[in-house]
Amino acid sequence: MQITSFTSRPPQLLQALTALAQRADHQQDADMLLQELGGITVLVAKRFTNDRTAEGMLEAFHLTTGCISLGISLADISPGDESRLSFLLSEGAERVFQAGFRKIKELSALPYTPFISDFDSDPFIQQRNVKLLFGEICRADPDATWHGDEVYKNEMRDRRNNQRIIECARWLRTKHFAGPVKDSELDANAVIAIALIFAIAGDGPIVARVKQADIETLIRGMRETRPDIEAGWDALLNKVPPEFHPLLRERMDEFRDTIVRKILSNSKIKTLVAEVQDYYAGNEQEIDYD
Repeated sequence: MQITSFTSRPPQLLQALTALAQRADHQQDADMLLQELGGITVLVAKRFTNDRTAEGMLEAFHLTTGCISLGISLADISPGDESRLSFLLSEGAERVFQAGFRKIKELSALPYTPFISDFDSDPFIQQRNVKLLFGEICRADPDATWHGDEVYKNEMRDRRNNQRIIECARWLRTKHFAGPVKDSELDANAVIAIALIFAIAGDGPIVARVKQADIETLIRGMRETRPDIEAGWDALLNKVPPEFHPLLRERMDEFRDTIVRKILSNSKIKTLVAEVQDYYAGNEQEIDYD
């Protein structure tokens, strides 16, 4: 039987404190850090948990531990417990905590999904999102393995990708053939899908919003004329800024053997229109169809 190896990974703060404990003369630095950590924990409890209960203070301590660990992990320092300790002592626990918390706020400002609604700009919602991320990423039990920094990096990657999707959709909206689409809510994936689906007809205008009749017309026209799909997509790419090309090409690869193939097949138009509306056009549809 093969035994799977397991490597414990305590929070970076604990790794730094372990290095401190191994120093011969550490009492002064230990007292300073203990005082700083206590003050930060109280502030966290007042703002995020409950400073009047033992459970609230313990949860605040876990959040403090994780947030400082995040600040250490994301700092530009060499690996190793001594490097972490030197950084913590030189910067001070409060500054490292603030650096970690700024990362949480920066992450919270990026879109969780490629859909923008009016609620996203509500101050209460924004504050709630910061609190949720703070708890999800920074909660660290000193006695357990912590992966909050990895969660942060993965979430940052996903949210930056969402931001690119939104920026591409916003650009397409400004070039909509019937005039810029100015709605405050934005279904970015739907905008991109519509633009790519309608681009297969050839070197026509950019379409970012549709009606049911537009979809029906496209399907009938494609089955009658059988235009060059790739040429139509290339024509769209020639109009779009280069930074959006990788995203659009990725979606083209998805659509080529799915919805585009169905459009060119003998599938019933009514069924196909419903599929485009339900799975591709999303919230970017005109509803004034007779």
